[in-house]
Amino acid sequence: MSGENKTTMNLKDAFAGESQANRKYLAFAKQADAEGFAQVAKLFRAAAEAETIHAHNHLKALNGIRSTRENLMEAIEGETHEFKTMYPEMIAAAKEEKEPIALRSFMYANSVEKVHAGLYTSALDMLETGLEELEYYICPICGHTVPGSAPNVCVFCGASESEFYSVG
Repeated sequence: MSGENKTTMNLKDAFAGESQANRKYLAFAKQADAEGFAQVAKLFRAAAEAETIHAHNHLKALNGIRSTRENLMEAIEGETHEFKTMYPEMIAAAKEEKEPIALRSFMYANSVEKVHAGLYTSALDMLETGLEELEYYICPICGHTVPGSAPNVCVFCGASESEFYSVG
């Protein structure tokens, strides 16, 4: 990172901040909906969308969006780092510090990042031969991502098939 100029470092920091704001505001919107504050939820969703635009603009300025092949390779590298290095260290710290909620969150994420790396690897392998068109089903508890159809029970957290939602 020593070879990066201040603007590049600022773009990376801004991208991270805008990305985090997007996710946070979507979580806030979900809570506002649950409490019956539909208008506040709409505001949080609108702001979240604006934060996404900011993040995408910063990523473009960093030349961070390349070909689909290159993007898949970067995604595989990132997911692999998370499940091999990042989350195991976080899991160990949460165990040592007796933080069960954080531990469960880290363990769910670690398990699912392995799945994501595999899905990206499969997509990369099939990029030239053609990808099968599939729906993807997401577990709302742990984030498990399943192509094709939802399982009867989530292998990581035990959520039922009816709780999964599709993203396609």
